Amino acid sequence: MFIGVPREIKNHEYRVGLTPGGVKELVLDGHQVLVECGAGAAIGLTDADYAAAGAQMTANPQDIYANAELIIKVKEPLPHECAQLKAGQVIFTYLHLAPDLAQTQALIASGCTAIAYETVTDQKGGLPLLAPMSEVAGRMAIQAGAHCLEKAQGGRGILLGGVPGVLPARVLVLGGGVVGVNAARMAMGFGAQVTLVDTSLTRLKELDMLYGPSLKTLYSTVDNIERELVHTDLVIGAVLIVGAAAPKLITRAQLALLPKGAVLVDVAIDQGGCFETSRLTTHQEPTYEVDGIVHYCVANMPGAVASTATFALINATLPFIKALANLGWKAAMRENAHLAQGLSVHLGQVICPAVAESHGLAHTPLASVLASD
Repeated sequence: MFIGVPREIKNHEYRVGLTPGGVKELVLDGHQVLVECGAGAAIGLTDADYAAAGAQMTANPQDIYANAELIIKVKEPLPHECAQLKAGQVIFTYLHLAPDLAQTQALIASGCTAIAYETVTDQKGGLPLLAPMSEVAGRMAIQAGAHCLEKAQGGRGILLGGVPGVLPARVLVLGGGVVGVNAARMAMGFGAQVTLVDTSLTRLKELDMLYGPSLKTLYSTVDNIERELVHTDLVIGAVLIVGAAAPKLITRAQLALLPKGAVLVDVAIDQGGCFETSRLTTHQEPTYEVDGIVHYCVANMPGAVASTATFALINATLPFIKALANLGWKAAMRENAHLAQGLSVHLGQVICPAVAESHGLAHTPLASVLASD
């Protein structure tokens, strides 16, 4: 199979879809891999490294979109990249289509087969291709939040862990999944007072057993969240509904409950965000204020630690990439029902139910696509 790896062009995105080690695995399986020059340069992966692994190199990304049967990326294709996709071509990357009608329509119009990392599942009901980036983003959320709490950044001027004789910051984590747990662990490590809310009593019990009195757990209701906001310095939005838009857990009116200079970090922003006042930001301009509250809403947070994030991602994606390349996407999905959950768009049809529902579009059942010749 002819596999293409373009350079990521989203603002301050330095990750790359395949490392030289991943390329070597695919080449040894008999595949041809074309990598755009400079694709891994930002994290020290040189063109010579890729060539030594058996990749062909091109300075023109159009060569990839014109010829590759399988395109491997990290972030969603931007409009001019979507315009180059075509029927019979497979793209495997993070898509986050539920809050993005324009991208959904562009992929539909292209006729390509789009497979989303974030909805591939595993035997335990987890999201194995989302998990490594959720771990990174959860940990980074506390770093970003601690920085934003500094007075020069518009924050309250509070040190997350405090000092002897001075109380530490109070952190509220919304969601007990991978992002939320990693954020809570980091915040506790800094010495902050941490409360985590979730709608699953089972999950809250698990976390209570793991962390004991170091982590306060609270069942998620509007009343409980509002009571916490009054004395919270940093809120981490870590709510996920697989494939769907994130629920809005904090309204603009509720911002008035927070102390001035408090910080909201919305890790769910790539799924539309879980705060009513959230809007996409970039690493170049990561924050803005609404009613005296600092918002940090960078969609590609792991891109800031691109080396760590790239290797963590490839560890998870490579087995699926090899299956797609060795068997073809349809046979690979027939063999692996968990991979099949990643199919989002195919030949102008929306396959992911949550995406179709989010945009009011017609839904084509996965089974009917996989049953066809």
